[in-house]
Amino acid sequence: MSDNSFSFELFPPKTETGMQKLQAAVGELARVNPLYFSVTYGAGGSTRERTFEAVAWLREQGIDTAPHLSCIGSHREEIREILAHYQAQGVRRIVALRGDMPSGMGEPGDFRYANELVAFIRAETGDRFHLEVAAYPEVHPQAKDAQADLEAFKLKAEAGANAAITQYFYNADSYFDFVERCTAAGIDLPIVPGIMPITNYQQLARFSDACGAEIPRWLRKRLEGFGEDLDSLRDFGAEVVTRLCARLLEQGAPGLHFYTMNQAKATLRIWHNLGL
Repeated sequence: MSDNSFSFELFPPKTETGMQKLQAAVGELARVNPLYFSVTYGAGGSTRERTFEAVAWLREQGIDTAPHLSCIGSHREEIREILAHYQAQGVRRIVALRGDMPSGMGEPGDFRYANELVAFIRAETGDRFHLEVAAYPEVHPQAKDAQADLEAFKLKAEAGANAAITQYFYNADSYFDFVERCTAAGIDLPIVPGIMPITNYQQLARFSDACGAEIPRWLRKRLEGFGEDLDSLRDFGAEVVTRLCARLLEQGAPGLHFYTMNQAKATLRIWHNLGL
C-alpha cells in the first residue's frame, strides 16, 4: 500500500444482531489493512454507550480506532471524562466534530463549534491524539456562504487539527476547488475525501438531501432508471465511485475515507477495482 491514508467508517449498532453484522464486516474489511476505523457518535451523545461498546470491541481486536466526538450539547467535564476513557483504552485518534443539536435540547452546552472542541482537546491532552475534523467541499448546509465555511474550517486547523475528512461528494471538481482555496488561505492539512459507495438510491437521496451532499442530476437520473434492479444499480454505482476515487488519487488526494454503512462488500469492490 502507498503512503496514502485509507480508512473505514462504522456506526454503532442498536441491537445485538447489528453488532454481529458490524463484527463480520470488520473481519472482512480489516484484511486489507486500513490505517484505522472510525466510529460515529450520535447527536448530543445519544449513542455514547453504543459508541463506547463498538470502540472497545475494535480495540480488543488490536484495531487502530478513531472514535467520533461531537461537542454540541456537551459540557467540559463530560468531554474530559470521554477523553480519559479513550486514553485508558490506548486510542490515539479522534474525529472532532460539532455535531447537530438533538431535537428537544434547549441549550448548546459549553461548545458551540468544532474549533472550540479541538482547542479544548489540545489544552487537556496536548498532542496525545491525532485529531481529524470535518470538511465540506460543497459547503456546509448551515454555512452563510462558501467563504464563511472556509473561514470556519481554517479555525479548526488553527486550533490544532491534524487532518480533515470531507463530507462525501460525487463531483471531484468540488473537492479540488476546495483544496485549492484552502491552500490559498494558508490552510496546510491533509484533506482526505469521504467516499460513499452507492448501493441503495432511496437511502442515498435521503442522506444527501439531509447533509447537503449533491447527487449530480445525470447520476440521479441514471440511478432512478434502475428501479428495483439493485444488482445493476450496484454494478453501475461501483463503476462511478471507482472512477471518482481513481481521479482523486491520481490528482493528489492524500487517501480515501469510506463510509461503509457497516457493510464490507461495496467498499471492498471499489478497493479491489482500484488495485489498492
